[in-house]
Amino acid sequence: MKNNVYDTLLERDFVAQVTHEQEVRNYLSQEGATFYEGFDPTADSLHAGHLVQIMVMGHMLRAGLRPIALMGGGTGYIGDPSGRTDMRTVMTPETIEYNVNCFIEQMKNLLDFSADKMILANNAEWLVPVGYLDFIREVGPHFTINRMLSAECYKQRLETGLSFLEFNYMMLQAYDFLMLFRKHGCRLQVGGDDQWSNIIAGTELIRKKEQEPAFGLTFKLLETSGGQKMGKTAKGALWLDESKCSVYDFYQYWRNIDDADVSQNLRFMTFLEMNEIREYDKLEGADINQAKKRLAYEVTALVHGHAKAKQAEEAALSLFESGGDDASVPSEMIAPHELGSTLIDILAGHGLMQSKGAARRLIEQGGLYVGDEAVTELFTELTENLFTNNELIIRLGKKRYIKLIIEN
Repeated sequence: MKNNVYDTLLERDFVAQVTHEQEVRNYLSQEGATFYEGFDPTADSLHAGHLVQIMVMGHMLRAGLRPIALMGGGTGYIGDPSGRTDMRTVMTPETIEYNVNCFIEQMKNLLDFSADKMILANNAEWLVPVGYLDFIREVGPHFTINRMLSAECYKQRLETGLSFLEFNYMMLQAYDFLMLFRKHGCRLQVGGDDQWSNIIAGTELIRKKEQEPAFGLTFKLLETSGGQKMGKTAKGALWLDESKCSVYDFYQYWRNIDDADVSQNLRFMTFLEMNEIREYDKLEGADINQAKKRLAYEVTALVHGHAKAKQAEEAALSLFESGGDDASVPSEMIAPHELGSTLIDILAGHGLMQSKGAARRLIEQGGLYVGDEAVTELFTELTENLFTNNELIIRLGKKRYIKLIIEN
């Protein structure tokens, strides 16, 4: 008997909440049943948090279901207040369109769009042209202010201020679900657990407008065992675009996660069979590094391909185990006129640290190394005599290496 993908998601510990468990289980047993997941284009690259959603879509796609990847070309005009303490920056239509196209290109490398296996949609198709009065007349009667204000995504913003612009977001997302039901017969929306209130609003709107059942399913967010959000580096978010986060840095992030987080991430971020993951779960002490290496390789290969994952692995071996090729260590080109600048200026100016203050703190805490020597003087300068054959390896923190190269 074929396993229900819902059981797969449970076994891998993805599931956070579900509106109607038995109905969802039955729905997911239907070959070709559609579900959707939304992606608001808040940047020009997907990041590690999105990867959890994409892995869920991948498992469901492999089970014969038909995912709808909904780009938020319309909702991006407003921005989702869920999980935010402030209002998102309002983007221009041109920026939104550019970001949407970047998302689509990245998704094509992560999911199988061939043979009509997936549907790619953009809510700008129906949200941008809809008149405000028409929208309010159709959707507004089915929402009460009291109910909306009790939603978790709004409650946490009431003390700091929730704009009317953002207040509309829940209705817009609910309307998306309604439109996808009408266009594609979609009865299931999935998403991160921070989307629970918005998803519930969509299921209720379909029931009220169409007198048809609809369901919601949310997944755990990418967090450490201590409840902190994962996916942040010294340079910011863990982007999937290698121009924003090098393949080596991406590999090293997963290679260096805490021991307590390895098992969960093997379940979330790889397609390894559970029997193999359970064998990794048995490892203790230094042996856990074997599981970390496998995790880092698998996630990097998924995002960047096996060739680049192998290069990152070789670079790590070269730096930490003296047995590989360091050609894939991230590099920064240094212009000759920059020689003589302080390391603080170099680190901040090249985006290797988020600010001069962060670079200063790194040095003060003994976390910056030039070659094998810790930098102790705060205003140490980058001089040509530190380089060998125009190259210099510096280390930021315990395991982040950068190769500085003087331009010819």
